[in-house]
Amino acid sequence: MPTAPAADQRRLLDVQDLDLRAQQARHRRTHMPVLAQIEELTARLADLDEERVARATEVSDLRRAVTKAEDDVENVRTRAARDTARLESGQGSAKDLQALQAELEVLTRRQGDLETIELEAMEALDGAEAALASAQSQVDAIRAQVDQLSAERDAAWAQIDRELEDITGERAGAIDGLDAALVTLYERLRDQNGGVGAAALQGNQCLGCHMPLNPGDLAAIQSRPADDVVRCEECGRILVREAKA
Repeated sequence: MPTAPAADQRRLLDVQDLDLRAQQARHRRTHMPVLAQIEELTARLADLDEERVARATEVSDLRRAVTKAEDDVENVRTRAARDTARLESGQGSAKDLQALQAELEVLTRRQGDLETIELEAMEALDGAEAALASAQSQVDAIRAQVDQLSAERDAAWAQIDRELEDITGERAGAIDGLDAALVTLYERLRDQNGGVGAAALQGNQCLGCHMPLNPGDLAAIQSRPADDVVRCEECGRILVREAKA
């Protein structure tokens, strides 16, 4: 059975307490509710941004369609105006003037059709621009929420990091000068037992696993020299006894 000064064993509980505080702080750092909120909103933001891009593409396509429709209408108007001017001038043969009149009738119908297409394209564009504005508004709102929550997260992280820095400093002082073999055993057991490598013996109970020791094991432990490093029979952790009066 290894040995270490009884005072060092009792000081080990201070190290253990600091290690648990650090472990809890690191757990808080990775399990803050704000992290889940940010993750959820970020996923939602990605979906909304995808929708915004789709609406922007639709708006771009419809703007091109409106421009083409406007150009088509303008071309027909220009041609109709030219034919009207020629017709009104009376120049040309009767056959030519009759052909111009027939073409004007076709152009008039064509202009009506194209103006309908132009109007429909403009109405579709208005709807698409409204949908794009709505999508952009939602993206901006969610992004603002993510930014606010990220600022809260960063502030909380900074506070926890300062806490961990303080704990690290305290731990360095607490562990300084402790029996090296005792510390090595403690670190190994701490890794194996969820961060708890040493626990106090309170009455007949190990405060590491919270299991009561049977009277025989308790008597055997209490009879060991104070410098003996004893282990809990249930969990295997270093069992630190109180100083004898």
